[in-house]
Amino acid sequence: MLAEKSKPQPITADDGVNAGSRHPRLSLVPAKLESRQWAHHGFPQVQKVLRERFCHQQLPEEPEGVEAQHKHLLELLKRTAIHGESNSLLIVGPRGAGKTMLLKCVLRDLLQDKEVQKNLLQVHLNGLLQTDDRIALKEITRQLHLENAVGDKVFGSFAENLAFLLEALKKGDRSSSRPVLFVLDEFDLFAHHKNQTLLYNLFDVSQSAQTPIAVVGVTCRLDVLELLEKRVKSRFSHRQIHLLSSLTVTQYLRLVGTQLSLPDEFPDAKFAQEWNSSIETLCADKSVEEVLQRHFNASKDFRSMHMLLMLCLSRVSVAKPVIQPADLQEASRLCLADAKANMLHGLSILELCLIIAMKHLNDVYEGEPFNLQMVHNEFKKFLQRKSNSMYNFNQPVVRKAFEHLQQLELIRPVEGSSAKTQSEYQLMRLMLDHSQIMEALQKYPQCPTDVKQWAMSAFG
Repeated sequence: MLAEKSKPQPITADDGVNAGSRHPRLSLVPAKLESRQWAHHGFPQVQKVLRERFCHQQLPEEPEGVEAQHKHLLELLKRTAIHGESNSLLIVGPRGAGKTMLLKCVLRDLLQDKEVQKNLLQVHLNGLLQTDDRIALKEITRQLHLENAVGDKVFGSFAENLAFLLEALKKGDRSSSRPVLFVLDEFDLFAHHKNQTLLYNLFDVSQSAQTPIAVVGVTCRLDVLELLEKRVKSRFSHRQIHLLSSLTVTQYLRLVGTQLSLPDEFPDAKFAQEWNSSIETLCADKSVEEVLQRHFNASKDFRSMHMLLMLCLSRVSVAKPVIQPADLQEASRLCLADAKANMLHGLSILELCLIIAMKHLNDVYEGEPFNLQMVHNEFKKFLQRKSNSMYNFNQPVVRKAFEHLQQLELIRPVEGSSAKTQSEYQLMRLMLDHSQIMEALQKYPQCPTDVKQWAMSAFG
């Protein structure tokens, strides 16, 4: 029996690190980080600390730039929680401006009071989850732990049901009731509920002396009051807190550096110092500044920043233990990737030709809607200029391609167009712009030259 040949063992990243002296050419880690035993101590710790920071956002000790709003909201909720005064208020601002963070900071500070902690009840509703008043009422009952009190009772109206719930919260002597805080996330979506019954009843209770409640709505729509019915609007206090991001580019760049830096209490102090100095070098790089400037112009919110930094961090490994400018550029490319433009790369040549025909119609008729017949006629004009007929498709095939584009939501029917209209005459709009189509044509694998030329002429 022949002795088996011993197979050469593959050299892993760890082998390269630990055997730096034996395989100097295979050492994958910079010497100063290698001496700190990166693979065993630094790398897992860095991943743990930074991932926790990006994924589980910690509330700041003092919210920056919104001190006045913080004080105003805290005073308002204290009046409800301690003095039994009902209130209603809206927090308005763009996504990522810090509306929820402000509310959480206020609640954290409010609950430090022992009396408030003991008495205050909270109900959190979200317009995306509680899509009608019946579901919202069930959720209120669940969060107030009143399922047993309600039991199999049948109520005549929403108002009667809500009144029963609030009555059940009264203390033993029936003289006073426990204060309740209602937080309505995506407040504008509650305005679309039938007759706005939930909003009407909550605001009605907040205007009366029945039960001390505070209704706090959180929304990103500035015109939210216009959505409210007259009877609802008249019961709302019209108190509003507006949050607008006042972050500058310099502050944004500094913030990125702070988010990527390791804290002072990091177990390996020398390693943390080396990591932080590498982050300073990274942030000083001109190409990195350009990438962050582009992100700042697109969105100033923390979530998109954390998404970008998380993608950078995921490219760090034992083999490459520091974040390079190239990592940030690649992460930025993934973050800012245009999903619709990428979708065009998977279309057939016929579908791509129909998209070009639609864009040509948009240019000629200045954005007016089009139908399948118009698009097919435009496509036929292109075919007439061709000597060969490789793109000559039958009408049913073209219709099928057109319907596929509609399924992909690259085109959509015009609002108010009649459903009874024949499919080839139903008016549509194109959901792509010039730059997206041109970018897709450049990246389309083996795109025929004549199609590219037709596209260029259409935009010329």
